[in-house]
Amino acid sequence: MKKIIEVKKLVKSYKELKAVNDLSFEVYEGEILGLLGPNGSGKSTTINSILSLINFDSGNIKIFGNKMSPNAYEIKKQIGVVFQDISVFDELNVKDNIDYFCGLYIKDKNVKKSYVNDAIKLVGLEEFVKFYPHQLSGGLLRRLNIACGIAHKPKLIFLDEPTVAVDPQSRNNILDGIKTLRDNGATIVYTTHYMEEVETICDRIIILDKGKIIANSTIDEVKKLAKIEEKVSVEVYNLKEKYINKIKEFPNVDKVSYNNQILQITYKKGRNNLIEITDYLLKEKIKYNSIYAERPTLNDVFLELTGKELRD
Repeated sequence: MKKIIEVKKLVKSYKELKAVNDLSFEVYEGEILGLLGPNGSGKSTTINSILSLINFDSGNIKIFGNKMSPNAYEIKKQIGVVFQDISVFDELNVKDNIDYFCGLYIKDKNVKKSYVNDAIKLVGLEEFVKFYPHQLSGGLLRRLNIACGIAHKPKLIFLDEPTVAVDPQSRNNILDGIKTLRDNGATIVYTTHYMEEVETICDRIIILDKGKIIANSTIDEVKKLAKIEEKVSVEVYNLKEKYINKIKEFPNVDKVSYNNQILQITYKKGRNNLIEITDYLLKEKIKYNSIYAERPTLNDVFLELTGKELRD
């Protein structure tokens, strides 16, 4: 596959802190790469280094096969960036905002008009083209922010928390739009705190921690790195401590917790654990309301690999 981004041996320090420590990875044409990590892991420093927004200590960065630099304007024209902070003009309406940002890259008036209409349609703002930013809900404002960043049809797009604090309808609209951008040929680097979004749209993920890559693969492959094999949850009232302690002694059990009348058992391996726990509850004549098993989620794996919540 064609390499769109190549990062080799990237190092960036802030005084004594190495924010990025000998980082190397690639991003390939037509994929959505999820760049994940707890706060302080090096995500922002990595992205800012790739975009030449900050100077780094050492390493090499290529985009579209060419060396990236602050003056690489031909490369930058093919990049779209949507940061978490809303960056639009309050005095311009929706259409004029998109037209302005598109016009920074597209000079042909007819092409620009077509691109602006495409961006409006992509984010579903057809009914709001005459609205000003202060008239928009948070979700609509996010959509406008995205439209402004991608209206010039960039080949490479960086999306930083594009769905933070938006309503479900806007979130679905934004995620559908991102997949459409990918299907139309764009390569996307995506950061988010919502693991369910990552599982929905990302083709591959990189997890950073302390400036280093601790996972770089498809979601299914990353899940295999975890020791978690299965989780079983049981809704059972007033479960006595002696039963909980006995369950902890089961051969494949890794962790057991009992909170708010929910018994949760994490297994290190095995596929028939549900039978084991139901047989035990039956034997001890313990009544329960519900029981179900599930495979580990990406959030489970993330916590195991980093030991931190994504929002730390």
